[in-house]
Amino acid sequence: MIEIEKKYRLSAEQKNFALNALKEFGAEFVREEREENILYRGGILTQTNAVLRVRKTQDRTILTYKKRIQNEFSIKQQIEHETEISDAEELKKIIANLGFVKSLVYEKRRKTWNFRDVEIVLDELPFGEFMEIEGAITAIAEAEMILGFEDFETEHATYPTLTMQFGKKIGEVFEARF
Repeated sequence: MIEIEKKYRLSAEQKNFALNALKEFGAEFVREEREENILYRGGILTQTNAVLRVRKTQDRTILTYKKRIQNEFSIKQQIEHETEISDAEELKKIIANLGFVKSLVYEKRRKTWNFRDVEIVLDELPFGEFMEIEGAITAIAEAEMILGFEDFETEHATYPTLTMQFGKKIGEVFEARF
């Protein structure tokens, strides 16, 4: 699967504008979650510049593999495979036995909406407010236009990159926690 998304860094005013636009144009609120994201590196992951992520929420644990596809657009594209895991403790053992090591942890508060053919999320991290629109490139552009987000500042850095920039290094692990 190819994940296609565009990320924006939001001011407080832009976040309020986005919330009002989502309500005004009838976006369907899906859920609100608090996440802990743990990224692992080592071995083949480091060699191929890929990442293995374990995302924990109140209700579930999701294992994700991601590898960026380089392009010249403000829209990020990457290979993404993910699955829900029933036993997070056993997953940790599997990851350790494969030789992967924890490299980064960041927490996030996420609110998710569906709007037309895209998913829109508002994310609060310890280092800022962000919005992501995920879907086909044309669907992202259409949502931006309808909702009035065309002039929002695009954020090209990933949350892991921002965590390394603004988080704290504790031992060998970068962390950004509330």
